[in-house]
Amino acid sequence: MKFKPFDYLAFLVAATVVVFFIVQAYTGAVESSEVRVQADGRDFLYNLSEDRVFTVSGPIGETEIEIAGGMVRVPDSPCRDKICVSVGWVSNAGEWIACLPNRVFVRVEGRSADTAPVDAQTF
Repeated sequence: MKFKPFDYLAFLVAATVVVFFIVQAYTGAVESSEVRVQADGRDFLYNLSEDRVFTVSGPIGETEIEIAGGMVRVPDSPCRDKICVSVGWVSNAGEWIACLPNRVFVRVEGRSADTAPVDAQTF
């Protein structure tokens, strides 16, 4: 069987499409992720790549938020149980920390090349 010019063209187009989708799906590039902090009816947006420590006010006091090394955490909060403090560092898009008594919500936004790990509930 002999290939004709359009056979080569069809193969080239198909290979180009496959390579394009592979590059789009598996590139390690991360879009700039941001941290959205919602407190006291206001939204604050911070770049996840810029290290900083700041506080936000809530109904029961000041909640401290730290951004370092591409991750974010709540190191101190005036709430009683400190569940938001025990969450620790979050860095993947879609992860969040909430201090419900102080009405502070911290969420990592953006697209990440990392996929979320499979947990027991997913399985």
